[in-house]
Amino acid sequence: MALDYAYVALGLALAALVYAAVLWSYLRRQNRGTDKMVAISDAVREGAGAFLSREYRIIAPIAVIIVVLIFGGIDYPNGTGGATAAGFAIGATLSALAGYIGMAVTVRTSSRTAEAAKSGLGRALTLSFRGGGVMGMTVVGFDLLGLTVFYLIFGGSIVKNPATLAGLGFGASLIAMFMRVSGGIYTKAADVGADLVGKVEAGIPEDDPRNPAVIADNVGDNVGDCAGMGADVYESFVVTAIAAMILGALIWNNGSPAPDIPAAIVALIGSNQLLVYPLMLGAAGIVGAIIGGLYIRSSIKSNPLGALNVALIIAAAIAIVLDFIFGQSLFGNASVGYYLLASAIVGIIIVVVIENVANYFTSYNYSPVKQIAESSNTGAATNFLAGYATGLRSTAPSALVLVVGILSSYYLGYSGSGGSILMGVYSTAIATMSMLSLTGIVMSIDSFGPITDNANGIVEMAGLDESVRKVTDELDAVGNTTKATTKAFAVMSAALAAVSIFMAFQNEVTRIITDPAHAALINVYSKNLICQVPYTSLANCPSGSLTLNFSLSNPVLVVGLFIGGLLPFFFSSFLIGAVQRAAFKMVLEVRRQFKEIPGIMEGTAKPDYAKCVDISTQAAIRELVSPAALAVITPLAVGFILGPIALGGVLIGSVVSGVFMAFLMTNSGAAWDNAKKWIETGQLGGKRSPAHQAAVMGDTVGDPFKDTAGPAINSLIKVLNTISIVFISAIVLYALFV
Repeated sequence: MALDYAYVALGLALAALVYAAVLWSYLRRQNRGTDKMVAISDAVREGAGAFLSREYRIIAPIAVIIVVLIFGGIDYPNGTGGATAAGFAIGATLSALAGYIGMAVTVRTSSRTAEAAKSGLGRALTLSFRGGGVMGMTVVGFDLLGLTVFYLIFGGSIVKNPATLAGLGFGASLIAMFMRVSGGIYTKAADVGADLVGKVEAGIPEDDPRNPAVIADNVGDNVGDCAGMGADVYESFVVTAIAAMILGALIWNNGSPAPDIPAAIVALIGSNQLLVYPLMLGAAGIVGAIIGGLYIRSSIKSNPLGALNVALIIAAAIAIVLDFIFGQSLFGNASVGYYLLASAIVGIIIVVVIENVANYFTSYNYSPVKQIAESSNTGAATNFLAGYATGLRSTAPSALVLVVGILSSYYLGYSGSGGSILMGVYSTAIATMSMLSLTGIVMSIDSFGPITDNANGIVEMAGLDESVRKVTDELDAVGNTTKATTKAFAVMSAALAAVSIFMAFQNEVTRIITDPAHAALINVYSKNLICQVPYTSLANCPSGSLTLNFSLSNPVLVVGLFIGGLLPFFFSSFLIGAVQRAAFKMVLEVRRQFKEIPGIMEGTAKPDYAKCVDISTQAAIRELVSPAALAVITPLAVGFILGPIALGGVLIGSVVSGVFMAFLMTNSGAAWDNAKKWIETGQLGGKRSPAHQAAVMGDTVGDPFKDTAGPAINSLIKVLNTISIVFISAIVLYALFV
């Protein structure tokens, strides 16, 4: 049964990729616009392609070295046949491809969207959404393809050694972090430089062709918001599915189910249903995304955000129906199937709620953003304070959604299995996987944002009619909100997945310590082992009941918590500092060109766009090293020096501080941005007013918050977790102090 359903998942993964190709075929047939629009679009496309090609040439050798290290240090000693190294290679390759293909299509859709805007809002909305659909279906297709192929090839290794799955997640997470960090630095260096000199000093509009940084800014939208976000959500899907599958393998325990699993559950999992179920959730989401996306059509004349929300709800409803059908096929009428379905519905509800929370705090249709805009009347300082306070405030409802989601999904699995803790955590993993099953439709809506942003720029630079600009302005404002809600979606998935990943980490540590092949380890770790059977000594503890105790009374764990809590802050300092340094150079260069190239402001001379593109490119590549090294070296150093308990503390500490810091940064940054856009609609004096200048300053502060450091924390958390599981066998065996 399980093998058959794995092939169903594989078939739907391929269907997603075929549908992406169909969408691209449709887009290619659309009019690219005037020669000037095509020239602008080509300049952006060439800049984005050159940057990613350069980045991949740097990343590829690093990935090859890591594959060799994993094979030699993990696969060969454990006899896993190269499964972990192969997983890393698959995850890294597909993550890079997801980002590149999605970016390549979206960057080619912008001029077509600008041209379509001449025919009205509905036509432009449909075209930009279908361009985003290529990205969304490519990402989810590669997600499910990589997972299913890996499962079909290495299923035996997964059951015997569940940690081999983590290699796939580590590869996806590491590449996603590289792309998210470098793309974020690139885009915000250009954006900050373009805004400070262009809008504030020179008083020219956004995307004005006279601004030397305007092409770099538009390139950045694609390498950051498309390629970076695509790789980011790709790895979120993969890591979440892996956490659920590892837990499923641990519950089955290679034919000897965990001791707290009731006999009725044991009868269901003999064919690895718990490993396949997460894949089927992903497959259901693909069908939902395809059907939901069909709702977006040219006849829509107003309220584009409402139309996108309807498409999301349709996709979610179809996914729930298919979840029920697949659950019935896998679990029959067993009660556990209904409890897991309820957890999947919890995950869907979380998506809707968290996106509405983000929308409330970041859209200028609501009071928080309007209050930031009004605070701009008294200068940049009060704008900064209002925006930062809004970001801080947004963490509370986000935390409430997170807590309710964890508790409800956990107790559904715990109750449905008759009191199994592992099944409770597996149920939380299912809720998270259900969230991410909507990746196809969510990424379609998200990628719509940078497409309309670039289209808006092309309309401005090509000097099209004001009526066209009105259409693209409305879509751009909606796109800004959808980008913010997708970031909230990614952060929430990281928080929920952390519960499952930590349980997988803890159980994998225990499995290695109690493995008869490493009998001496029980003595080494005896002071931190406990028996889960009450009032039973270690010597008399039944098989499978020993576990490593991650107790807060252990100072080693507390040290790990402090280190983990520090990491998101220290990591973010590298990224925000990188944007500051690159933006400083960009500002000086734009000023130089305005001063030294006569005729730029009059429109009789062309700026040196290539120089600004080069500044962003060099900064993004150069500044990538330090944060990447911090994310990779820290868990290995803590693990090999202080042991697995301290490393567990790092994982939990990084999640607790990182999740709320990410919410703070992404929501405050988007709120600052939309406060500026609200003023630009004519409020509070409109463009070039004192309030507008203060709001632009706030937006430039928020730029690295929402598009560089905030989203990158999601990738940091995933890298820390997956690298820890990949190397856990070596850490348990060779840690210096345990």
